[in-house]
Amino acid sequence: MRFRSRKQAGQELAVRLLEWASSGDLANVTVLALPRGGVPVGAEIARALAVPLDVLVVRKIGVPGSPEVGIGAIVGDDPPVFDRTGLQAMHLSEDKLGTDIARERVELHRRERLYRGGRAAPDISGHGVVVVDDGLATGITARAALRHLRRGGPLRLTLAVPVCGHATAAALRDEADDVISLLQPQHLRSVGEWYEDFHQVTDEEVLHALRELHPAG
Repeated sequence: MRFRSRKQAGQELAVRLLEWASSGDLANVTVLALPRGGVPVGAEIARALAVPLDVLVVRKIGVPGSPEVGIGAIVGDDPPVFDRTGLQAMHLSEDKLGTDIARERVELHRRERLYRGGRAAPDISGHGVVVVDDGLATGITARAALRHLRRGGPLRLTLAVPVCGHATAAALRDEADDVISLLQPQHLRSVGEWYEDFHQVTDEEVLHALRELHPAG
């Protein structure tokens, strides 16, 4: 099985979340999508649940020479979160990745300024939060996001993705109150292989979704 697009994946995931939320109170729930790829998925969920959409910008720290392979991730001004086992196996250290971290931090703040336009991050204390991405392979970006959000005191922290590696989903249950994934293959080499259309989402697509689905967007 493959998803036609992020939109279709989001619609299917929204059905699962509506079942999950059927006995809960959605009045204080916010969908936080990880841009850019998580935004089209999160937009469909926000529409279906009739709750606001916002973004949490996370940047992956890639393996030198293989940037698509995530070895770490950053959120805001938090210290990087690393796959320590992976670092050791590749004989890498945070010091060796300093240039990459600095570059990704600059891009992270650029996107925050662009997407928020001066708007403050949502206050999640005592609220339900649904964190959405288009899929997870190593799960390092989701781990960084969940740890960052946990410090904000959410009432319930849920991770929702269309596809997630089986072992990754199991590991992330230590970080979230709920992990909801439609597909959990034993071996997931890349998220894109689970989509027919996996085009690169643009900044304008993100901004369009926020204008439509964020009350102050």
